[in-house]
Amino acid sequence: MKKSVLTLMCVATLMACKKNETTSTESNTDSSAMEMPADTMMTTDSATVSASEGTTNLSDQDKMFADDAAKGGMMEVMLGQLAAQNGANSRVKAFGDMMVKDHTKANDELKSWATGAGYTLPANADAAQQKMHDDLKNKKGAEFDRAYMDMMVQHHTETIEKFRKQNTGGSDQTLTQWAGKTLPTLEAHLTQAKEIQTAVK
Repeated sequence: MKKSVLTLMCVATLMACKKNETTSTESNTDSSAMEMPADTMMTTDSATVSASEGTTNLSDQDKMFADDAAKGGMMEVMLGQLAAQNGANSRVKAFGDMMVKDHTKANDELKSWATGAGYTLPANADAAQQKMHDDLKNKKGAEFDRAYMDMMVQHHTETIEKFRKQNTGGSDQTLTQWAGKTLPTLEAHLTQAKEIQTAVK
């Protein structure tokens, strides 16, 4: 009788131990399952911060300059194409070709910076610039030459001031260096534009 009781007690003890092991294993499994989403969320958050880092480092001056440079550059290409087609004076036509070439190059460099900085540039010139293009498009011959060169002198004078401001007061180092690098080309454009403006009056 004593032997039977002892046997039953041993069996009960073994069953209790096995149950504890099973519970412990399930608990560990549940714990692991709960931890995985937390790790995944942390990785996602880090990626989001990295992706937006470039844009948040730009100052208002940087953004305003980049927008103005993008729209102004697009307009110079559009007007240059008109000059090559509608100009009467050979120097005006040649100047238009130079505008298309130089400002297309500058526009591409600015787009490359924007991609690296995670910044979205304007896709088109603004309404006022589009109106200038449309008004100039209706002019022909000598009238076109005078209007175009007057526009080039005015635009390059204004553009140079904006590039100088960015070169001395910009926050983004790459954008500021680009402004400084582009300035001599713009200044050369202005000098030539003034000479042609005088010649076609």
